[in-house]
Amino acid sequence: MSSAAEGFVLESEWTPPEGDERGHYRLTLSNRGSTPLRDFRLGVTGPSRIDEEDEISGATIAERLSTYCVFAPAEDLVLASGASWVIDIKKTVPLRHWTDGATSAFVIHADNSTTSAMVPPTRHMTDDQAPLRGTMRLPVSEDAPSISVIPWPRSVEVSGRRSVPTGFAILAEDGAGEVVADNFAALTQFLFPGEGIVRDDEEGGYPVDCRFDETLGEEGYVIEFAGDGAEVIGGTETGLLYGFITLAQIQRGARLHPTRFAFPTSGRIEDRPAMRWRGCHLDVARRFYSSEEIKQFLSILCWNKLNVLHWHLSDDEAWRVEIDAYPALTETAAWRGYGQAIPPLLGAGPEPSGGYYTQDAVRDIVDLAEDFGIDVVPEIDMPGHCYALLQVLPELRDKNEPGTGKSIQAFPNNSLNPGVGAVYTAVETILGELVELFPSQYFHVGADEVPANAWETSPLAQGLLQKLDGDGTAALQAHFLQRVQSFLSRKGKITGAWEEAAHGGGIERERCYLVGWQNAEAGRKLAAEGYDVVVAPGQTYYLDMANSANWHEPGASWAGHSSPESTYAFDPADGWSAAEKAKLLGVQACIWSEPMTDRAVFDRLVFPRLSAIAETGWTPRESRDYARFATMAGLMPSLYRTSEPADK
Repeated sequence: MSSAAEGFVLESEWTPPEGDERGHYRLTLSNRGSTPLRDFRLGVTGPSRIDEEDEISGATIAERLSTYCVFAPAEDLVLASGASWVIDIKKTVPLRHWTDGATSAFVIHADNSTTSAMVPPTRHMTDDQAPLRGTMRLPVSEDAPSISVIPWPRSVEVSGRRSVPTGFAILAEDGAGEVVADNFAALTQFLFPGEGIVRDDEEGGYPVDCRFDETLGEEGYVIEFAGDGAEVIGGTETGLLYGFITLAQIQRGARLHPTRFAFPTSGRIEDRPAMRWRGCHLDVARRFYSSEEIKQFLSILCWNKLNVLHWHLSDDEAWRVEIDAYPALTETAAWRGYGQAIPPLLGAGPEPSGGYYTQDAVRDIVDLAEDFGIDVVPEIDMPGHCYALLQVLPELRDKNEPGTGKSIQAFPNNSLNPGVGAVYTAVETILGELVELFPSQYFHVGADEVPANAWETSPLAQGLLQKLDGDGTAALQAHFLQRVQSFLSRKGKITGAWEEAAHGGGIERERCYLVGWQNAEAGRKLAAEGYDVVVAPGQTYYLDMANSANWHEPGASWAGHSSPESTYAFDPADGWSAAEKAKLLGVQACIWSEPMTDRAVFDRLVFPRLSAIAETGWTPRESRDYARFATMAGLMPSLYRTSEPADK
């Protein structure tokens, strides 16, 4: 295989549409090496697709799947040293942000070997501002409160100022308190190694007594300050841990910003969450995150007092968890690359890339999450979004189905067929293994974005439909979900799903919860229909959406865009009746990984908006204040510790 040092460069440019014209997307492959290039093709991939309706000149399409496209030049094209090949594309769907364009490209030679090209970010031809990366800096209010805590507590009555403790010596006299103290020490070591937030009395630790009081509730806590120490009281182990976190946030704020924040000498903080479900969804199918990254992310969720990780383990682009009964799922469907069963989608290179979690790794992650008070809710997305699964188990298709209908992400025939009996055997086998790994009472089964024409040409599905009291795809999906829900119920699980699970007759309401995502009204509608609801509208809580409409912001915009301030301002139960509010479990951030082209893009998109959602779930509406939040947000940790340049 040739080296990228031989000098292929793919540059991309975007000119937005004017009037009725389509936008102009130009790809330019330059040969900066010394050898002419002949008899080749060009593989290009990134978050955005080259659609069938796009007008292409300078090349033809040799291969295409979703975000992966192979361009072929004219047969007689020889790309001499120093020469360039230009492909012009008039796009039906415009590019909106610098991360939308090509992020990976490679030359495919006649012998099927590949050479990677250097791919700089797509240039906007009328906007020359530099692409933004890294955690956003928020404006700091001059009128800051005396202590720094996110999410803001329910009641704060503190006073005085003392020299800032270098760390805390936690005096736990019972076994449970000692366990929490150890978990808190592990948490601070994950987030702030070397700071010595937990230390022995002999090393100057500020004395902190701790005890339990079950009247404070499952996640409630109290902190009592005195001049010579503090006491933290928790309703449970999780409440005690949250009290320690608040104490440490106060210490770090006063230490890092001594002119703005204080460590008090007296007073009391009383706190408990406004909502029981304060979650974050993480998509590891589109981009893989190692076990260590997941553990670090769990520590960030805990620091924000978020208590649910919705772990999205499968999708069209990959399968990410070991299943003993089907080893090929991780041998094949966990990897993408040129010549692989799944090509290099979403900016992957030609080399095999990806990964999966062994069952031992899952157990390890779930155990750590439990230490941090986090419930790990797994998701296996079905019946749609199953392209990767079906590459490994093609026997789950109706062999007499000629249809090649495509999903909204342009994957053909990507849905498990409710009319194929083997589908239920495979699903129950997979779920049967997974329910043993995840002690959560919840198991999420997806149910989103099944194509409207799915199974229309399947004799088996259409035969089943004739027996059902329903109409079309929605009725078939409802039948499928009802069978899956019945299985999970027998295993003691409550079935979770996206809002589309309510279509076509839906699933049994008493043993499920649904996530409303398409707009702000979706959650309220589901609650009115009697479903328990988690609110996660794409317009404000999808953290893959860009922070603004500006080109130089990374991210997507299909649901719009949302600044930290507008994310913070969103009221998930605005206009809901009392009966509807009774069905509101809580709120959830959703991290979809398509635009996470590098670590600094992840930090830019997720932080500080994750903390804004955390405060919405914890702090009563009447106590929320964006100016106060913004003043403290810079103290919250980010996953990769990247930040935007100071001049941004």
